[in-house]
Amino acid sequence: MTAVDENKDRPFAITLDVGSSLENETGSWRSERPIYVDLLPPCNKQCPAGENIQQWLYHTEEGDYEAAWREIMVNNPLPAVMGRVCYHTCQVACNRAKVDEAVGINAVERFLGDKALTEGWEVPVTAEPSGKKVLVVGAGPSGISAAYHLARLGHSVTIRDEREKAGGMMRYGIPSYRLPRGILDGELNRIAKMGVTFEMSTQVQDLKSELDHFDAVFLAVGAQIGKEVTIPASDPKNVLDAVELLRQVEVRRENVDGVKPLAGRKVAVYGGGNTAIDAARSAVRLGAEETFIVYRRTRAQMPAHDFEVEEALEEGVQLVELRTVRQAMDGKLELEKMELDADGFPQPTGEHDELAADVLVFALGQEADLGLLSGIDGIEMERGVVKINNRMMTGHPGVFAGGDMVPRDKNVTAAIGHGKKAARNIDAWLRGEEYQEPAKPGDASLDRMTTWYYSDAPQQIREKLEGPRRWSTFDEVVQGLDEEGAVFEARRCMSCGNCFGCDNCYGVCPDNAVLKIKAGEYEFKYEYCKGCGVCAEECPCGAISMIPEEI
Repeated sequence: MTAVDENKDRPFAITLDVGSSLENETGSWRSERPIYVDLLPPCNKQCPAGENIQQWLYHTEEGDYEAAWREIMVNNPLPAVMGRVCYHTCQVACNRAKVDEAVGINAVERFLGDKALTEGWEVPVTAEPSGKKVLVVGAGPSGISAAYHLARLGHSVTIRDEREKAGGMMRYGIPSYRLPRGILDGELNRIAKMGVTFEMSTQVQDLKSELDHFDAVFLAVGAQIGKEVTIPASDPKNVLDAVELLRQVEVRRENVDGVKPLAGRKVAVYGGGNTAIDAARSAVRLGAEETFIVYRRTRAQMPAHDFEVEEALEEGVQLVELRTVRQAMDGKLELEKMELDADGFPQPTGEHDELAADVLVFALGQEADLGLLSGIDGIEMERGVVKINNRMMTGHPGVFAGGDMVPRDKNVTAAIGHGKKAARNIDAWLRGEEYQEPAKPGDASLDRMTTWYYSDAPQQIREKLEGPRRWSTFDEVVQGLDEEGAVFEARRCMSCGNCFGCDNCYGVCPDNAVLKIKAGEYEFKYEYCKGCGVCAEECPCGAISMIPEEI
């Protein structure tokens, strides 16, 4: 019995071609025979962190929350964080979305992550010490993920970061109304207990010398520098960078006597990404009377996720579309109107108008600080990112890189996936080997499934903090599911492409050709099977395929 990596712990059906001397055999005239298969669910395939989502939803449905959490931890060390900040593209891919609504995967992950913190669950390091030392530069999501997986593989790991506390942009870029700091600290403390050493307020300036003390280095410095844009301004101190504003908000939150990040009544944020949304919503909470987002295209073209735009609008943020900022003078912004050309690109019109704003915040993208790489042989950089090979290693042996400083998707979930992949490649390199990705099974598509077995059950709605409290506090806005809601949501999973022991094949076979070994395990008695295909037609999850009969 062999299962694919994505479903290695889940009960599934097996195929055995057993001989028999029983009477009433069907003969050899069958043209097709059924076989049980294990396929890759679309949620698993889509997850940038590589989680076995279907498996941990199964454990949740069964009420075994610790097993579910430990299944997540195989791939992702920060489930309570990811249950809040991940943009859950797995739900976009979910087959259930074509039946009624997608399974609320993200909400269940948050429930499990919070449950683990409440219960104090920890991850033991069972691997034998390798004697190898790895330096991770950067305590953001990619660096944290790499350190976690390397520690589990038996390596000694040190993380260094110039900030006072670990978390990178999770702490200094994502506001606490989206990610409470107690949640972040709880998951980071668990990793520290595994033996990972955190050296904070420590800047790595001479990487070349560090290579004499460590067997491998993983670079994950992130993109924490706002792109520079110069426009005429009468008062430069009221022209801010969104990344620095969000960092100062965190400093102020930790120290009420710290720097005041905002001194304006009317704030305009220039940009259309998620950082722009975070900056605008933070401005509301810092007391701005009016907050605007100025964007050169339309809302439909904003790179920010629509649900975040909607939450900003709920909080009173105003969207000024098809405008660019030309200058900031005496409490006013001069804007130029734009129009979209035939290809959807904004073009200047030469028409101008004004917007009253005494603070302008730029949110036009971030870049990584690659200064620490100067003088390192073989490392190539292009357009603000580091070149790596398919093993995530730079041109210098033993120096790997990931997260926002390499040409990949720039979000927390992708960064966690980079860290895991880097750890596996670093581990193989330290052992003188080369990591090989396991083969992927076929896709579990909706057309294989019998969806009428699944009754309408809309996704659970998570409550939100009410408006007036949202405008005056950094308290968490989106609330989590309780136990009943999380279990209900897990039960909405259709187990795409993998048997979950429903007994349909056993019950519908007209020839009693399915033998039930135990719950969730069956075999076909081909001596009795006519190859009618009823079992495949009636399998709710598409875990049975009909294949041509062997001659």
